[in-house]
Amino acid sequence: MAIGMNDLKNGLTIEYSNSIWRVLDFQHVKPGKGGAFVRSKLKNLRTGAVNEVTFRPGDKFEQADITTRPMSYLFAENDGRVFMDVESYEQVNLPDDKIENALKFLLEGMEVKITMYGNEILGAELPSTVSLKVTETQPGIKGATATGSGKPATVETGATITVPDFINEGETITVNTEDGSYKGRA
Repeated sequence: MAIGMNDLKNGLTIEYSNSIWRVLDFQHVKPGKGGAFVRSKLKNLRTGAVNEVTFRPGDKFEQADITTRPMSYLFAENDGRVFMDVESYEQVNLPDDKIENALKFLLEGMEVKITMYGNEILGAELPSTVSLKVTETQPGIKGATATGSGKPATVETGATITVPDFINEGETITVNTEDGSYKGRA
């Protein structure tokens, strides 16, 4: 379905410039002189690059048919990860470079949403928060509060995040998967 600049909205996926893009942000601009246009911020779903693109009134593009399938992470294999479709039990091997943003918080058995364009796998979407065990950090400080500057901690997936001073090794914490921030104890 062909769409134009007035049909843009956040989260829409489009085929543009020989790739698949998700609209992150857009703004209609009506200058005092000249024609109106749309200034947009697009994320390339194949490469992860974010570009600013200006669309004019005559520009047309196709809406991309993106599907998501729930899959369960099984194990690491060579330079990829093996996932199983929770409905058909079909196993898929995803290269690490396709899901590198998800690797920091990926645990065996975790259910993720795999984004696909036709048969092409574009990436993996984790739950918004995950519970992870702290494997390494400095000893907790008695009486410390959550408003302190924090300290680095390594979680069971190998990611390093900043946690409050009162967190100790062995504790399970909740982490925001989008920005890697500490959300609380699990």
